[in-house]
Amino acid sequence: MNGFPAPRYWPLLVVAASLVVSLGLSTQGLGWRIFAGICALLLALGIADLNSRRHSLRRNYPIIGHVRGFFESVRPMLRQYVVEGDHEEVPFSHEQRTIVYQRAKQQRETRPFGTELNVYANKYEWVNHSLLPTHPASFDFRVPIGGSQCTKPYSASVFNISAMSFGSLSPNAIRALNEGARRGGFYHDTGEGSISPYHREGGGDLVWELGSGYFGACERAGVFSPEKFAEKARLDQVKMIEIKLSQGAKPGHGGVLPAAKVSAEIAQTRGVPIGEDCISPARHSAFDSPEGLLRFVQQLRELSGGKPVGFKLAIGHPWEWFGIAKAMLASGIRPDFIVVDGAEGGTGAAPMEFADHVGTPLREGLLLVHNTLVGLNLREEIRIGAAGKIISAFDIARTLALGADWCNAARGFMFALGCIQSQACHTDHCPTGVATQDPSRWRALDVPDKAQRVRNFHQNTLRALSELIAAAGLNHPGELGPEHIIRRVSGNEVRSLAALYPFLRPGELLTSTPGHTVFQRFWQDARADSFAPPPGVAELRWSKAV
Repeated sequence: MNGFPAPRYWPLLVVAASLVVSLGLSTQGLGWRIFAGICALLLALGIADLNSRRHSLRRNYPIIGHVRGFFESVRPMLRQYVVEGDHEEVPFSHEQRTIVYQRAKQQRETRPFGTELNVYANKYEWVNHSLLPTHPASFDFRVPIGGSQCTKPYSASVFNISAMSFGSLSPNAIRALNEGARRGGFYHDTGEGSISPYHREGGGDLVWELGSGYFGACERAGVFSPEKFAEKARLDQVKMIEIKLSQGAKPGHGGVLPAAKVSAEIAQTRGVPIGEDCISPARHSAFDSPEGLLRFVQQLRELSGGKPVGFKLAIGHPWEWFGIAKAMLASGIRPDFIVVDGAEGGTGAAPMEFADHVGTPLREGLLLVHNTLVGLNLREEIRIGAAGKIISAFDIARTLALGADWCNAARGFMFALGCIQSQACHTDHCPTGVATQDPSRWRALDVPDKAQRVRNFHQNTLRALSELIAAAGLNHPGELGPEHIIRRVSGNEVRSLAALYPFLRPGELLTSTPGHTVFQRFWQDARADSFAPPPGVAELRWSKAV
């Protein structure tokens, strides 16, 4: 087309021509003047696109190049509301979100016409029921946490709010979560961003998570202050202390809150300077060995006045976990609890490689921790919590059957607040005011209403759990074992979790090395005084390097 603009420029020409025409007719009425204004704006946009050096697509396709950006922005919502099936978990299915919304809003949650799941598909799971169902007296199931070295044990619900920091979540989201926890009698984990004023307003039970930045208990980010820690740890509202070693969203990865986002409010909460980068290191400075970790546990227990102290981790190198377990024997110091975070968990933004390919999934990580403690005769003294895509009562039942004492959920409670899984948490443009620091957005989140929804979701989920264990002939979720959960492994074969997974006998690690590969490979050489890899692993690395 010699001398004539390519078709990709025609929309710009049409806008320019429309502007000329509308200006000529602007005296004919207000409508033409408005139309002229719209055309002028579009023409200015097109000219800016032609001169753009950042976007070659827009430079080649002025005006219409923005259509791609629009569909990219609405793609997650179009996918989950129009395209995806009810059971496609990306990351949570429509059915999973719906059950939370229904329970949070006290809506009817029964289903007509039978299950939509294929009960003959691989990995289909169910609970075997009993011909003698029970009638649990209450669905307020509790777990006592606090070993022999703890003087202020805590009675926790079997379902609680997992770690989400102020800064990641909005002020009103934190307010609603904590008030909901107070009304429902369960705990609210602060996340590593420390205890903000919004955590204190509702008066709900808090578990203070202390990450590698030691926010709220630091001289500066990454440098622990015993005095500042003791001041907050002794608050009546703080029931337990949780040291975060790693998290499911991005295990082994630190974080930086840019200086521009470190407002006066966040700086005061975290105990860091205003207007400076707030760095959360990838590793702790207070200890560098398994024995050092346990000495830190003991220090925090003393500074807090005897409250339960434990740690959270996503399982990585097995010899590092084995080193911690051996340090418990060598030092005599025991954590009161351990929270196992699965790689499938995580509310915070994470690099794609970390979200998809770093860290052990919950079931395998939980089994390793549970089996190790059983094999050392420590399981009765140390409680285990678990987190990782836990939404329904069946999720809780299956996780408890594999060895946990209680479960935590983060995104489930975000759904209860009104989260629609727009996946805009990291942009500060959360459409529901849950994960944003923009006042014009988070003020739309009504705290009293959402607090009641948080309580409702918790209560109705535990009520469903009560009905589930009653059908199995049990009185408390703690009675669940791997023999109660059945999984289909092929079209004509099913197995209980007890048959599918290896379980150690009490004290087995004290007398022999179990036949399971991970114990055979790493247990004997793991060290209580070092996180370093066993000699065999180091030798293998050297041979590859050579």
